[in-house]
Amino acid sequence: MVIVPEGMIADLLTREASFAAVETVFAAMAAGAAYNFPVVREAIGHEDALYGFKGGFDRAGNVLGLKAGGYWPNNLEKHGLINHQSTVFLFDPDTGRVSAMVGGNYLTALRTAAAASVSIKHLARRDAKVLGMIGAGHQATFQLRAALETRDFDKVIGWNYHPEMLPNLAKVAADMDVPFEAVDLPGLVAADVIITITSSFAPTLLAEHVSPGTHIACMGT
Repeated sequence: MVIVPEGMIADLLTREASFAAVETVFAAMAAGAAYNFPVVREAIGHEDALYGFKGGFDRAGNVLGLKAGGYWPNNLEKHGLINHQSTVFLFDPDTGRVSAMVGGNYLTALRTAAAASVSIKHLARRDAKVLGMIGAGHQATFQLRAALETRDFDKVIGWNYHPEMLPNLAKVAADMDVPFEAVDLPGLVAADVIITITSSFAPTLLAEHVSPGTHIACMGT
């Protein structure tokens, strides 16, 4: 069995490779050659954590695996760790034997961002120029960077439940030489593409916040 610790993932997996892998498996799913298993996700009654399993089989790529992990909302404050924690397990499809255990935190961040950016590449209008963001936490920075690498947006607008976190988005936009503006929720009507990435269970993005023809990539709870 191959064991790949979390600390090695950033040196082994690029955003470009993540995008290509997700795009390939999405195409396989559309062709009926890959599928996800039903998700198991439960509140464990400790530390307000949600824990679960996500698995699937890619027949085209001959890949069988699952991700075990979840969301610990107190991690950052109590332990200095990111709130999402996960580990990926791969299995030999021919025998069922475990073949790899892989640190899943950075991998999940790249994969989640790639999923949104693949959808933007193939489904957003070709003339989309304004990118809207709901959420400004750890994962939101990955979502934003991947989207800006996928399309040439003229501007990023963003809203977050905690406005003091919006500089996280502004920094990524500045790194990519794209102007950023904080807006209220109704201001998102100016967006051609909207990415949501929050852990909120409350409804946030409503119909009156979205213009006709806007592509929406929803991630999170």
